[in-house]
Amino acid sequence: MNPSPEWEKSQVDADVPFRASAHHQHHTWAWTYHSFPELYIQPHSTKEIQKIVNLAQRCRRRLVVVGCGHSPSDLTCTSSWMVNLDRFKRILKIDFRSNVVVMQSGIRLHDLITQLRVVQLAMPNLGSIDNQSIAGAIATATHGSSTRHGILSQSVLALKIMLADGSERSCSADEHADLFRAALVSLGAIGIITEVSFQAVPAYKLQWSQSLHPLEDIIAEWEKDLWTQTEFTRIWWLPYKRKVIKWEADKTDCQVRPPPLNRWTGALGFHTYHILLYLSTWIPRILPALERFTLSVQYGFKDDGDRATAVQEGPAALLMNCLYSQFVNEWAIPLQKGPEALTRLSAWIHGDEQTARIPYALDGHYVHAPIEVRVTDTSTNPGPRPYLDNTVPNGPTLYLNATLYRPYNTDPPCRQRYYEAFEWLMRELGGRPHWAKNFSTVTKKDFQDMYPQLKEWLRVRDQVDPKGIFVGDWHRRHILPDDEGKAMLASEERMIRTEPAKGGGLNWFGQLLPKPLKPESSEENFDLLQGPEWQALFSEEA
Repeated sequence: MNPSPEWEKSQVDADVPFRASAHHQHHTWAWTYHSFPELYIQPHSTKEIQKIVNLAQRCRRRLVVVGCGHSPSDLTCTSSWMVNLDRFKRILKIDFRSNVVVMQSGIRLHDLITQLRVVQLAMPNLGSIDNQSIAGAIATATHGSSTRHGILSQSVLALKIMLADGSERSCSADEHADLFRAALVSLGAIGIITEVSFQAVPAYKLQWSQSLHPLEDIIAEWEKDLWTQTEFTRIWWLPYKRKVIKWEADKTDCQVRPPPLNRWTGALGFHTYHILLYLSTWIPRILPALERFTLSVQYGFKDDGDRATAVQEGPAALLMNCLYSQFVNEWAIPLQKGPEALTRLSAWIHGDEQTARIPYALDGHYVHAPIEVRVTDTSTNPGPRPYLDNTVPNGPTLYLNATLYRPYNTDPPCRQRYYEAFEWLMRELGGRPHWAKNFSTVTKKDFQDMYPQLKEWLRVRDQVDPKGIFVGDWHRRHILPDDEGKAMLASEERMIRTEPAKGGGLNWFGQLLPKPLKPESSEENFDLLQGPEWQALFSEEA
């Protein structure tokens, strides 16, 4: 007789809680994908994470770790077991001599920022949002916008990872360096990061200004000091008006001075713009006119030279309001390719096929604004480079982010054609897509060509997770080798279908195994546990 689910649970660290619930509905922040994990688990301790991994190993279940779900792709979708580390979020140690902070991996960046502020410390760099967990931000090569900083992983000094065999392993530049390089951009497929040692800096304020400029003026500044004059620089490009909003910031000792407000700042502007974007789904030709509204609502600008300034705490100054549900397609290219990229993409948007030299016709489509432009530089970092770092290894990196809003969760009609053209241009300019975004035309062969060290990452991944406990359909589609008719990994999950979700987006359904597997030892002599059994067992335990 095969053991019952209760027996299996009792055999694995019976005195350690297993805080699982059924009937959880997961969705990405942008509501682009929805999935329905068999179990949703929120551990409070390392021992509980270890129990989750050991149970998944015995029961042949895939594990997906998710924080805020900010990636709009299906990377975090699963019908198997979903692990959320929001209850695993303590700061464990601060060394005030070195400013090294050791923390549990589930802490959200906004909580980390708040707790660091109390002790007069800060993160040296930040992306546009602070909703992610520290582990999630590391896993997908999150970055900010400064040629004096690299990706967020550059500030990580050491990690602890719970591997598929239930062992917790420490890694750093000096200890298990290959595991460290794989885990710094892990895509969730290496193990569960449990602890992060992070290099913080003394708290700082930023004095920033943003101003309106013609696109040609920005291109003329490109090779001068556009990206180096201040510590932080980013631009928002308004392609129909051929204008650019330049944001630049430096550290300061000045008193805090809040950003200026206008009558459109707040709920009125937010909802008015949302309604107009929704209207543009049905009447796309109004999008060029909406750029003027964007200048007024988001920035308060009308004419070239208009400027706004403020002084804020560093992290607050670096954040940006993402507004609405959106597709985001961001690529990293060499910084010196920026003028060509902007010139050719601008020509394509305006129907100038000769200048654009992009083999996809515009076909009457209109795109959303603004297009975000940011920079990093990892080339001067003396630490180990992640195997899947998408930045340029020998110079500064430019990021172009082609955002498309989904007003009221409605997909814009230009998405397929715009992203085909955008991705074609980015590939021609030597680009690589951001791992967590909505790239759509990149093949597995493309990734193999883009990442010479992908083989090293795969080697480490196969060593620490040979049964595929952390492998899902996204990984197989994009970076794992084709199985060539061989059986899938023992715990690997494949997507079996998607279907339109009520209210927008796609419902995602996965299948763990094509057929039951034979037990590998007498201790594993049990059937695969079915969803109803787990639901009955754990529905009241969380």
